[in-house]
Amino acid sequence: MGIGTRLAQLGRTSEAHFGFINTPVYRGSTVLFKTLDDLQNQRARYTYGTAGTPTVESLESAWTALTGAAGTALAPSGLGAVALALLTALRSGDHLLVPDSVYLPTRLLCANLLERFGIETTYYDPLLGAGLEALIRPNTSTVFLESPGSQSFEVQDVPSITALARRRGLTTIIDNTWATPLYFPAHQHGCDLAVEAGTKYLGGHADILLGLVSAGERLWPALQRTYQSLAMVPGAEDCYLALRGMRTLHIRLKEAETRGLQMAGWLRAQPQVMTVLHPAFPTCPGHEFWARDFKGSTGVFSIILRPGFTREDLARMLDHMRIFAMGYSWGGFESLIIPFDCSAYRTATVWNPGGLALRVQIGLEDLEDLQADLRAGLDRLVSGG
Repeated sequence: MGIGTRLAQLGRTSEAHFGFINTPVYRGSTVLFKTLDDLQNQRARYTYGTAGTPTVESLESAWTALTGAAGTALAPSGLGAVALALLTALRSGDHLLVPDSVYLPTRLLCANLLERFGIETTYYDPLLGAGLEALIRPNTSTVFLESPGSQSFEVQDVPSITALARRRGLTTIIDNTWATPLYFPAHQHGCDLAVEAGTKYLGGHADILLGLVSAGERLWPALQRTYQSLAMVPGAEDCYLALRGMRTLHIRLKEAETRGLQMAGWLRAQPQVMTVLHPAFPTCPGHEFWARDFKGSTGVFSIILRPGFTREDLARMLDHMRIFAMGYSWGGFESLIIPFDCSAYRTATVWNPGGLALRVQIGLEDLEDLQADLRAGLDRLVSGG
């Protein structure tokens, strides 16, 4: 079946819900047992709210089928999913490899939590590929990937890294939020655990917090144990909204790709812009890996402004935008723009793009209006008006 048909059918058991198409929102903690024997032997499909509900199970089963995984565990946020995956793979005394382009909260998680448990993190150049072998130590257990990087958009050579990891007996975890499983099937490319912030494209409307971790056969039992130990189940409403977002995910991603490419191409032609960091453009580091491995692109990318603009110039531009708003996250219907600077926290590579950097999320507004808003903002950089 095609992806649209699959997304329309996954995670649905209408016969179990009196014929209603969507799984209802099941809220609750306590589940009642009919007999003492049932209670003592946990003889029930659902035993407690943190162990799952029909709403949670519908999303888990749908995501497992979509990703081609052995199983899925949910978390209350994308960062929660990252933590769930890392705690599944790591033990005290392990060594972890993480790309220098990683999402900053993931870096803080490694420093603020993993370090307390004797887990050492080494950051590596995201373009290193199979050369990563030189950084492997006797206690290295896990390689984390994020492709592309969430701000600087380096695309990693995932198949080379996962092949190296399999050869050396290491676990691989990838943050696959930008591409989603539709444009990058992580498990097919050898990743053991794939993390997705369902907050973004899966939800699609900037109104949920959700994380998903899918696992291959080898890691699924360990992921189950970690999930059950932490009981970090997301809210029922968020799971329901994620299921609803799944039905239109392929349509929204196609639109995000089309709009993202058009706006990135338009921005590349503006005199105030020096570089566009979009994985589909040859100017993006690792573009050749995107062209080889990905099935498409989405609506989030970065631009580097030409040298000479100041923070005051940037404030004039951003403070008076009419459509683009400043806010974290992406993947919703609204267009966003934020400045960023990786130079303060990179340790394995040097971030020196030559100009101020902005990350752009292209929403569903009319492209002509978005261009007019950006054109006026870019003009304010120069004129001070």
